[in-house]
Amino acid sequence: MMLKHSLSAGAVVLNERGKILLIKRPQRGWEFPGGIIELGETIENGIIREVKEESGIDIEVIRFCGIYQNVREHVCATCWLAKAVGGTPQTSSESLEVGFFSLEEVLDMVTWSNSSERILKILNEEEQPFYVAF
Repeated sequence: MMLKHSLSAGAVVLNERGKILLIKRPQRGWEFPGGIIELGETIENGIIREVKEESGIDIEVIRFCGIYQNVREHVCATCWLAKAVGGTPQTSSESLEVGFFSLEEVLDMVTWSNSSERILKILNEEEQPFYVAF
């Protein structure tokens, strides 16, 4: 029997004014960018690629923050903090809208699953590294 886990990465990306990058996905609405890490790719390179593909923004990773493990779905989602260093916000096949928003706006806009909780944990260095299994 072949065991299989999916490894993903998501990043809270801050611009120079401390605003947070969000993308609006067709299915889940507003959330921070991220996606599946490809075979042969480092997690860090994967999150840089995913953010660029989904938002048009170039990032520099600041730090690894923690992991969420969805035991039932066999998914390990790594969480990162990054800063925007270039690019222009643009939509893609995975994002209907892209923008930078204040934390207050973000917490109103992000409604899917535990995404708001993840954002707050990524922003709170005192809770890191975190490991959450559900």
